[in-house]
Amino acid sequence: MLEKRSGSCLWPFRCAYLTALLLCTATLLSSCSATSTNPRNKGVGGTDAGANLFVGHSGQWLTDNQGNVVILHGMNMVYKRPPYTPAAAGFGDVAARTLSDEGFDVVRLGVIYSAVEPRPGMFDGKYLDSIAATVSILARHGVYTLLDFHQDQMSDAFGGEGFPSWSVQTNGLPERPYVFPLGYTESPALAAAFDNFWSDRTGPGGIGLQERYASAWKYVARRFSNEPFIVGYDLFNEPWPAAASNGELARFYTRVIAAIRSVDHRHMIFYEPFVTFNFGIPTQLPRLGDTALGMSFHDYCLQITTQNETSCAASETRAVQNALARSESTRDALMLTEFGASTDEQDVGSVVGVADLHQLSWIEWAYCGCDDPTGSIPPTNEALVYDPRLPATGTNVNLATLMVLAEPYPRTVAGTPISYDYDLSNHEFQLKYSTRAPNGHRFGSGDCTTVVVPALQYPHGYSAIVHGGRVVSSRDAGLIQIVPGPRSLDVSITVLPTEGGHTSAPTRSMACPGR
Repeated sequence: MLEKRSGSCLWPFRCAYLTALLLCTATLLSSCSATSTNPRNKGVGGTDAGANLFVGHSGQWLTDNQGNVVILHGMNMVYKRPPYTPAAAGFGDVAARTLSDEGFDVVRLGVIYSAVEPRPGMFDGKYLDSIAATVSILARHGVYTLLDFHQDQMSDAFGGEGFPSWSVQTNGLPERPYVFPLGYTESPALAAAFDNFWSDRTGPGGIGLQERYASAWKYVARRFSNEPFIVGYDLFNEPWPAAASNGELARFYTRVIAAIRSVDHRHMIFYEPFVTFNFGIPTQLPRLGDTALGMSFHDYCLQITTQNETSCAASETRAVQNALARSESTRDALMLTEFGASTDEQDVGSVVGVADLHQLSWIEWAYCGCDDPTGSIPPTNEALVYDPRLPATGTNVNLATLMVLAEPYPRTVAGTPISYDYDLSNHEFQLKYSTRAPNGHRFGSGDCTTVVVPALQYPHGYSAIVHGGRVVSSRDAGLIQIVPGPRSLDVSITVLPTEGGHTSAPTRSMACPGR
């Protein structure tokens, strides 16, 4: 993550300096070259495991093997302190159950390169065992995982995390820690380390730095190649360009994608543009060629959001528009994998609204602050839950942020979403979708669309009004199931709160009763 905010900037001069540098860098970069099954109609326990749960895509849309559009809402969980495992931070069954009960269905889970390969060519199987255990816990609660090779400011030598020390080449320049993100702009050693990585300098054993990195990803992908609740692999968090071109970034991604594909042809692979994309600057990254790719992108405002709501909203909207333009050009899938990191729930809600307007899957930063060395100051400002070992109740949860994030949304659509919207002021949710899938297939009267309706928003129950179809789930279900009429081209549903009832947790159910 870059430039996490708590509603204010602690160093106004530094923030202005970083903004200017990012804009300058973006100007330079612009001239550089540069079959899965429905995962929702079946539950985790007693389900079709294996191939039946893998996620694919059709253009910008994540999909299942029946062509249903899949929408994911979730949270980031990246523990940036040794031993770098979510379990060490207390993230386990309680957190997974909390996420599921509130309607979330994906976690972007941090995997730290220095823990995967602490010595050149020596991979740590016990570290990956812990990551795999967390993936399994999430899967038991019906929550997908996006594995994320996470770095901020490259390594702990610069005050960040990510790369093992043996892979950091500074041309002899002295290393020292910086308060994040100042290392990017003030450390010649960090700039040299990134330049050497992007140019694939030879490292230990006469092997290129990128080849080592790609081999580490290959090791991880081989371990998870048969795990159905893995959405995919996020190759590199927020790449800092230093002096690199988009062409160099593309060559790096091509190398890593090839390494992963040598052991895993099932999972989606997500790449990220240079970090300047986060702030509304388009990417010039060339196409990467693989047919199962998605772009993972972030959306932050460099300004103080509480004082610049209009300009921040404009910048955050541009980032989404730039992502849509990228997908239209490449046909790659899209996932908004970071935003928020703030106690400013108005800004968080603004980004959620833009993402929902364009029917994008999203993952907010972050489930917990967890002593984050490169995040908000203090780290609790970025947290949804303060202690991940405990449930999200009482003083252990930022309820205002949870109210914004735990919203109704279509989990799967038997067709293509046309629009959906949630009005938090009156708890009215509206969805309209076409029964024609992105690939052109027309769904029929037995094909099920599912809508998450969190109990937090509908504690006393809800009413569901459907045009062009009917509800086939139980009256209090936290996951509404809708099937279209025999001749319906479009289906719409409106959900409104009621009194005197209740809403169950939106757990995954067995096959839709409409079939």
